Amino acid sequence: VAFASGGRRRSEIAGLRREQLTVEPPIPGDDGPSLPSLAIHLGRTKTTSGDEDAVVYLTGRPVDALNAWMVAAKIDSGSVFRAIGRWGTVSRRAIDPQSVNAIIKQRVELAGLERGEFSAHGLRSGYLTEAANRGIPLPEAMEQSRHRSVQQASSYYNNATRRSGRAAQML
Repeated sequence: VAFASGGRRRSEIAGLRREQLTVEPPIPGDDGPSLPSLAIHLGRTKTTSGDEDAVVYLTGRPVDALNAWMVAAKIDSGSVFRAIGRWGTVSRRAIDPQSVNAIIKQRVELAGLERGEFSAHGLRSGYLTEAANRGIPLPEAMEQSRHRSVQQASSYYNNATRRSGRAAQML
């Protein structure tokens, strides 16, 4: 969810509440069924003012995964991401933003990867890097990531495309 919604910050994920999620009409699939879609109303973020309601979208499998989590955890209001106790009980309180980083590192290690090479910020920078690799125009990616600084967002693009770009292939 954090990656697929544009590389959300730890605080945005930890603070996400069910009330911020709005079901959107399904997106027609290219060669298959329609994809489920949600709007995430971020409200005030690090880069918005108090009266702005920044909205990002979540589409496809991440929506299915999020819905499955909310059903399994019986979440119909309040914090979306909550701690799970040793006996499988789901807390009523939101996870701490630091927990997002710890969870990522734990999952990376379970996947057999080097945990020191990954962090919660990697969701944010990785989103823009992957958008660049897929040829998504920077302004479109920034709409979803909600980066305000073109300079910051383009640094991820430049690093992703510089090696394989036309300038590197000139004779």
